[in-house]
Amino acid sequence: MPVSVVPEIVEFLRAYPPFDALPASDVERAAAATEVEFHRAGTVIFSQGTASNEFLRVIRAGAVEIVLDGRVLDLLGVGEMFGHASMLSGLPTGFSARAAEDTLTYRIPVDAASVLLGQRASLRYLTRSLLADRYKIGSGRAAPSDRDQLTQPVGELVRERLVLCQPSTSIREAAREMTARGTTAVVVDLGSSLGIMTDRDLRSRVLAAGRSPDTPVSEAMTSPAETVAADRPAGEVLLDMLDRGFRHFPVCSTTGEVLGVISESDLVAVQTRSSFSLRRAVSRASDVTELAQAAAGLRPTVVNLHAGHMAPLDIEAAYSIVSDAVTRRAIEFSVEELGEPPTPFAWLALGSQARREAVPSSDLDSAIVFVAEDTDPRYRDVIRPYFETLAERATLIMQACGFHPDTHRASASDPLFVRSLDSWQRAGRSWLEDPTLDKALVLVSVLVDSRLVFAVETSESPADTFRQASEYPALLRQLARFSLSHRPPTGFLGGLVVEDSGEHRGQLDLKTGGALPIVDLARWAGMAAGVTSASTAERLRAAGHAGILSQADADTLLESFELVSGLRLEHQVAQLVAGVEPDDFVDPSELSALTRSYLKEAFRAVAAVQKHVTSELALATR
Repeated sequence: MPVSVVPEIVEFLRAYPPFDALPASDVERAAAATEVEFHRAGTVIFSQGTASNEFLRVIRAGAVEIVLDGRVLDLLGVGEMFGHASMLSGLPTGFSARAAEDTLTYRIPVDAASVLLGQRASLRYLTRSLLADRYKIGSGRAAPSDRDQLTQPVGELVRERLVLCQPSTSIREAAREMTARGTTAVVVDLGSSLGIMTDRDLRSRVLAAGRSPDTPVSEAMTSPAETVAADRPAGEVLLDMLDRGFRHFPVCSTTGEVLGVISESDLVAVQTRSSFSLRRAVSRASDVTELAQAAAGLRPTVVNLHAGHMAPLDIEAAYSIVSDAVTRRAIEFSVEELGEPPTPFAWLALGSQARREAVPSSDLDSAIVFVAEDTDPRYRDVIRPYFETLAERATLIMQACGFHPDTHRASASDPLFVRSLDSWQRAGRSWLEDPTLDKALVLVSVLVDSRLVFAVETSESPADTFRQASEYPALLRQLARFSLSHRPPTGFLGGLVVEDSGEHRGQLDLKTGGALPIVDLARWAGMAAGVTSASTAERLRAAGHAGILSQADADTLLESFELVSGLRLEHQVAQLVAGVEPDDFVDPSELSALTRSYLKEAFRAVAAVQKHVTSELALATR
């Protein structure tokens, strides 16, 4: 972009919030990284449910429609920004953005935008805009990126243990107790009101003021302390903090009991407890040790997101997004060690990571595709050995970060999953034409679930081979039969079927019996609808829209998938909190009667859809 354009962009941005309240130097740096885009009327700038935004966009001229589930939710004009919610959360876009007329936008990349949006003035603006979006959505179904902690009662977000003391307690003793409990504030009981002393007060009112640590805490506290009711929405409380300059509020129950202290950092955790800050830590890791340290924050993040009542499918998406970031960094370290690759290549995530449905118990399935001809004289001695070694190194780094390759060998560490693009495409075409080939259905299922997470000079994926699968009815019939291989664990009398032997005897496998039957059906139905790499939810919606599944069946499978995903996460979060390695096996007797009832209904519903598919297959083959 010409340097002469930068002052114009700066001048424009600083005329609109939140940029008008930000330091000019920060806006100038962002402007230097900004690109100008032109969108003709009717152009979809980004679609609902696609990958997370990597840009913040500001409208320079024209107008943009915000579309939720086909309904125009809002019309944005000059100076308004969009795409930031998905960019900050790392989750798929919660709505579509479409040019209502010929439109110019400024596109600011995530690194530059995050500096601007992380500042106090921006947080105030963002909080207000996000709350306003919720009012616009009303009672409609919220999009994935709209489900966050802003709407939760603030009492549910209190994390710090309460430290309560008397006014006569010495500052030294109060500080010692704060340190012991890992809190940033102490609440002082004044009888009819409360006081509060924070870590900031310790710096400014004690250390900087030269007060003795033996002075009573009443000399350094703020009183009376402003309190908030536990049932107030977190977004409103954050607005109060930003507007009034407070960093801590004691949270009280309806009876006046002090429950704890909520801090600005707890509430800004709408961003920082999401995958955003964790991904940044991963991307900035300078070696494997730092990468492993950053990746260690992923499981605690899952616990926090679950505690904040984030939707299960959104937590899985966030987990997968961070897994992508760790994978990319592991590959970058491996390339730095091995030297430049001999030919363009891409690393594919497979399975649940590719569908953005990974959970803490998930293995990471993977494959490598490189661009080279079998006849290349370097193929056998240089090219293949490089990528096989790359796969081994990257896999070892991922294991050091707590991720493990697929136990069924669907991993780039297996030479079978390291192939040239031409080899993958030839294999794919052969599976399309003859799905009875050995392991064809298994490998088609694996490859259709692939997604590029790292690429050097190529963006081609073997999954593209299957975009025309609807033209191969024999393959679709075989895939439909294959999708019925996993059955929900319901017995003859409608009870839950558990493992009858081994380590997990008497337990229910929520993955094999709960999630996989739905994942398999969605994969087949999605391919028949022309959708390849996508989430299970996206495939079911596409299949319902295309008539591959009835809308009722598609909705039933999606609701059942959300229920099973929620139970899997709840079970695994409880294991993580208890220090136990997460798995998918639950004891039905430990579930509430209501949960067991819901689960049985869901399994019966999935079995009914499988029966419909079986009947349709029988009719099609007569």
